[in-house]
Amino acid sequence: MKILVLQGPNINMLGRRKAAHYGTVTMDEIHEQMAERAKDLGCEVTFFQSNHQGSLVDEVQERRQDVDGIILNPAGLTGVGYSLRDAVEDSDLPMVEVHLSNIHAREEFRRHSCFSAIAVALVAGFRWRGYIAALEMLVATIREADKG
Repeated sequence: MKILVLQGPNINMLGRRKAAHYGTVTMDEIHEQMAERAKDLGCEVTFFQSNHQGSLVDEVQERRQDVDGIILNPAGLTGVGYSLRDAVEDSDLPMVEVHLSNIHAREEFRRHSCFSAIAVALVAGFRWRGYIAALEMLVATIREADKG
């Protein structure tokens, strides 16, 4: 089983921005933790980060045949990333949406996600641990569907 982890704009700056919201862990440290947990779960994870929506769309379109699911932190695209949303939806892959902070406890403009309606689950507010939870839930969901 292969999982694609997509990281949106500014996630590459984790560890250097707004620790009160995002914590002090870097994107690379999150990826290391996820790769370690993926081994325990018997799956592989691949990672892609971009500050540009078109690059994220391209990655989904190019990888859709090679992976079994997507973990997505749309970051700054959360409320406006309709092209990425369409690419994820068109992939027909199960997707878990992840946010480091609780987007519903922040500014009004952060509270709407155009991705939530197509996600199998939403994990928000657990900082880096949310990625581990998303991985565990997505792997379990895919395995259950395969048995179905």
